[in-house]
Amino acid sequence: MQDAARLHATREAPMYRLREVSKQFVAHGRTISALNHVSMDIFPGEFLAVQGPTGQGKTTLLTLLGALDRPDTGEVLYQGRDLSKLSDEALTELRARDIGFVFQTFNLIATLNAQENVEAALVPLDIDARDREERASEALAAMGLSSRAQHLPMELSGGQQQRVAIARAIVKEPQVLLADEPTGNLDEETRAEILDVLMALWRERGITLVIVTHDSSVARQASRVVTIRNGMVFAKHDLTARS
Repeated sequence: MQDAARLHATREAPMYRLREVSKQFVAHGRTISALNHVSMDIFPGEFLAVQGPTGQGKTTLLTLLGALDRPDTGEVLYQGRDLSKLSDEALTELRARDIGFVFQTFNLIATLNAQENVEAALVPLDIDARDREERASEALAAMGLSSRAQHLPMELSGGQQQRVAIARAIVKEPQVLLADEPTGNLDEETRAEILDVLMALWRERGITLVIVTHDSSVARQASRVVTIRNGMVFAKHDLTARS
């Protein structure tokens, strides 16, 4: 097993660099520290699993990496750019071009079929309708869903809906794929299928993959596991040099 320092020394500069990042929320009159002085690096092409008890800051970390929120203090650098200092317009463009999201609840638009749901990810990129259709068809084919392209989400199984969600995330060819409990609502067999899909994307496309998960079978496949408790990173494990 290759240690972290030696593994990272062979890589290029970090894709993400977090320094003393803190984030708080106020709920029911109480201030909750979701993240507390978190410092860490995430490298290009890395598969990072984020684990920890419920409500301890995992999803907050993902929203900061995805430029969906800003830290209260500290820096979140993406490819050398401080996300907290970018305009809302610049963050929207960054999310549209560079970052794909996969959620536990799929977040598909109920009134759009699979093809249209995937095409929706390309609309902000000013891609013409014909190219959007072609790219969405290719993404669905890569997920084994060509025959389901015209089906609404309610006409698809949970596993098929998650495949549509993954197709939507990858159709724009992002550099980063962020997944929040992507296997959480699926049965054991389907969980394994979705994990295989994500692993194949990581290996074959070289994307940076960050997964928040309670599923130990998912975490075992990662190149590194970060554990968060009470908003703090307290353990980092390099599991393999797969990437």
